[in-house]
Amino acid sequence: MVIRAGADMSNPKVETFATDLTSVYGIAFYPPGPDPKWVYFGEFGKVVRFPYKNGDLTASGAPETIVSDLAIGGNHWTRDVAFSPDGKTMYVAVGSASNVAELMGPRPADFAAFEKSHSAGSAWDREEWRANVLAYAPDGKNKRVYASGIRNCSGLAVQPGTGVVYCATNERDLLGDNLPPDYVTSVQQGAFYGWPWYYIGNHEDTRPSGGRRPDLADKITVPDVLIQPHSAPLGLAFNPGGQFPPDWKGDAFVALHGSWNRALRTGYKIVRLPFKDGKPTGEYQDFVVGFVADEQSVWGRPVDVVFAKDGSMLFSDDGNGVVYRVAYKGE
Repeated sequence: MVIRAGADMSNPKVETFATDLTSVYGIAFYPPGPDPKWVYFGEFGKVVRFPYKNGDLTASGAPETIVSDLAIGGNHWTRDVAFSPDGKTMYVAVGSASNVAELMGPRPADFAAFEKSHSAGSAWDREEWRANVLAYAPDGKNKRVYASGIRNCSGLAVQPGTGVVYCATNERDLLGDNLPPDYVTSVQQGAFYGWPWYYIGNHEDTRPSGGRRPDLADKITVPDVLIQPHSAPLGLAFNPGGQFPPDWKGDAFVALHGSWNRALRTGYKIVRLPFKDGKPTGEYQDFVVGFVADEQSVWGRPVDVVFAKDGSMLFSDDGNGVVYRVAYKGE
């Protein structure tokens, strides 16, 4: 869908941009900047694009499939998409098929060669090319693993100015209410973030059926910002400025969809991640709250967050099927 509104976001109207897409999640405009020519959609199993020009409310042409072989099956169907500021790289987030790769088969016969081609710590079998951030050319060529060991990067964004890739990540379940933390982190090329054998550094998880990997314990990159376990962070966006306090410009905002298997609920809100000198401080602050009615019921579940041209915030809620706008008028 497209939300059409005036420059001041007045009189919004919902339009259908395209139909017959499958589980669309990621949306990215290309090339980056004020005059895109294409809009890309991350679907379950593929990435497609439509011709686009500013102001289009319906697709002007048929979709073109850019990537056709994204892994499918199992859990974690979301496929987010983002572009580097220079437009030369397309990033695609692909979550694991499982909780902790419990369905992995035996190691490939030439496992050393497999790891060399898929990056250290990659899983195999049903998990091949999963739990990663992948990188491509904008035309879908030159597929490669950009970073690995990220269980489910549900929110993928590129920091303006620096071009640093960021992920909002859903960590594993069934280790109790308070382990492990979800996280938001910068994603370094070639880095390994631990899944499925470790979490938040070298804290070992012995459940993966592929066996233990002590050789990876000192190869793990620790994420930048830890989020209360099972909060389920999804959409991630950077504040471009224009509204809200000036010192919030450049901060990240994350939609926490909310827990599904925790005794005491957590999440169900939008949080702000302060940045200093272009890097996260490691803290986060509640920004939009109030969706939890009581421990038995909630009335809203935030999914994605973006900023409009006027600097106001828009975020979606799949508990009600609505989009909210948050504006700031100063003190």
